[in-house]
Parts: sequence; structure tokens; C-alpha cells
Amino acid sequence: MADPSILNRKLKMGMVGGGRDAFIGDVHRKAARLDGKIEFVAGALSSTPEKARLSGQDLWLDPDRIYGTYQEMIEKEAKLPVGERIDFVSIVTPNHVHFPVAKAFLEAGFHVVCDKPMTFNLDEALQLKKVVEKSGKIFALTHNYTGYPMAKQARYMVTNGLLGKINKVVVEYPQEWLLTRREVEGMKQAEWRTDPKRSGAAGCMGDIGSHCENLVHYITDLEIEELCADLTTFVSGRQLDDDGNVLLRFKGGAKGVLHASQICTGDENNLNIRVWGTKGGLQWRQEHPNYLYVYHPDTPVQIYRRGHDYLCDAAQRATRIPWGHPEAFIEAFANIYMNATDTLRAVEAGKTPTALELDFPTVDDGVRGMAFVETVVLSNQSQEKWTKMVI
Repeated sequence: MADPSILNRKLKMGMVGGGRDAFIGDVHRKAARLDGKIEFVAGALSSTPEKARLSGQDLWLDPDRIYGTYQEMIEKEAKLPVGERIDFVSIVTPNHVHFPVAKAFLEAGFHVVCDKPMTFNLDEALQLKKVVEKSGKIFALTHNYTGYPMAKQARYMVTNGLLGKINKVVVEYPQEWLLTRREVEGMKQAEWRTDPKRSGAAGCMGDIGSHCENLVHYITDLEIEELCADLTTFVSGRQLDDDGNVLLRFKGGAKGVLHASQICTGDENNLNIRVWGTKGGLQWRQEHPNYLYVYHPDTPVQIYRRGHDYLCDAAQRATRIPWGHPEAFIEAFANIYMNATDTLRAVEAGKTPTALELDFPTVDDGVRGMAFVETVVLSNQSQEKWTKMVI
């Protein structure tokens, strides 16, 4: 049933995970509230009820809406009237919890925003796709790098043929932060990301290699046909990979190289992508996100800069402040929340979302990402040079 009132009020957000000692939960809360259209009202912020209670107090939540479990949250929020209950939930738990929480909220009639990777494995991803389709609810996946204005400009240029036919893509994401065994030094973020029971079959490749795959697809629309992967665990005693190198063959003939590593001394979050076509090329770096470098034969390099009127509509929609003032990581997350919740509002009000509003990662991106991770692991274990994508 349509809810016209949703156009005249803030959306109410709940959260599962993201309590004390968590990094990404705080990023999501700040991003969701950046535009003033969403309020954070309820949460089951830890798998430990007492820690969940203390985390809710830290964030000044109403004590009646601080829940010990996500099941309790669903039960009690569903009993509240429309306009008072949460409109959607944000899931920011370790990977192995994404599927059961998302499934439960969707089946209870709530929209979902979920951190990446979408699920623990491909089987769960395929199941979740069916749940999303059956529920009719909005499901957004926070591959936040697609939220940057200049990533959107790059997508516009590639998909509108301004670079010609794409021949080659190189994407890399080197980090340093797991150069030592921080997982045994009391660092929560390292602990669960290197645990196969909570992270999944891949470590570095599932954590940041999945971002690389997603960014390539978002900018180019290319689909991986087969790949050749080499995963390594350089740090002795670690259970999952901390470095990966992948050769890519795309449908249509383009070739690619994908490199992700968490043991690269001196690198912080150096995600970058280069795309070359028959008419030109481009380069974008996440650590310098407001600039897009565009190349054409026998001409000077062009630098596209965030905030200008010459950019495409999607890049301009993703920009909040005038050119010359930096926008970055939290704003990119906020753009996913903006588009996903604008779509949510439209759907709940019985309206058709616009193409600009629909510009956010969905369950299909999640399925493709999990298929990529699973294929990389299979390829690394295989003696064959090339491994077909599993879906």
C-alpha cells in the first residue's frame, strides 16, 4: 500500500552491528544523516546484548529502541505504527551475519542497506536475490566507491562511447594495514577479516578485491568471462590471503589486470583504475577523488574536476559543495544512501524512481561480487590457467 506521508518526513533508520570498537558503522551513520533526510532511531548494535545496550547509550538512542538481538528488533519495530517504526535497516556486521539478518528484515517487510561483501558465499547471495525479488523491497549494497562524482563521470564517458571500444582495464587496491598480524594484537577489524569462519573463503580478495571488481563493472559495464588468479598469504600464521593478482578476460574481448593487497608497505587506501579504449583512456584515484584524468591520442591530458557544470547529471547530483572544496569518503557513502532512500521514498509513495535515483549497487552487484570471489578462490586452487566465472 502506498504511503504518501513518506514524502513529508524524515526516514527512520535502524542498524544491526556497528557498536563500540566498530569502524564502518560510524561511517554509515554519518553518511546516512549527512543530507538531513534520515534519522537514526533504533539498533541491535552488537552480538553481545550488554555491549549492544552500552553502544546504544553511547549514541543517545531511546532505551526502548536499543535491542539485544536483531530478532527482537524486528519483532518490536514491526509492532510500531507506520511513520514511527524504522523504514529501513543498515547492516554493518561481519560478513557471515549479513545473509540471515538481511533475509529476516526483508521477509518482515523492511527495506535493507547492507555493507559489502553481500554475503558469506555465493550460495547465500543467490538465495538472498530470490528473497529480495519476492519481498519487493529496496536492497542497496554499499560499494561506496561508486558514489564518488568522478567515478560517475568516468562511467558516463565509457558507457557513452567517448573512449571508443574498451580494450584494457587495470585496477588495483594496495594497502599496508595487514603487513603484520594485527589480528592477534587485539584489533577487532583485523580479527574478523582474517577469520575464514566470519570473513568467508577469501581475505584480502573478498575485502578489497571485491571493490576492484565492482568498480570495473560500474565504470565499464564489462562482464568477466574467465580469470586466472594467484593468491598468497605472506604473513606467517594468517589463515586467509593478504595479497592477490588476477588476470581478467571480459566478454567482448577486453582484457584486464586486477591487483589487491594488504601488505604493501607505505600504501594506505590506494584504489585506482585505468581504462583504455580505441579513442581514449582515463584514470581515477580514490585518494585524489576529485580529479579524473582523460587521455586522447596526440593531445594534452584533460583533467575533469568535481563540481563543475560540464560534468554529467549523475556526477552533479553526487556533488554537495562548490568546486575547489574537497569531497570524499563519507560523501560517497552518503550518495548511495541518498539514491537508495530516494528510490525507497518513490516506491513507498507509489511513484516510479528516476534513473538518477536508481544509481546505487543492488543485490545483482552482490551476486556478481560473490561469484567473482568464489571464482578467484577456485582459480587459485586449480592447475588450469583459466577458470570460467561460476555464473
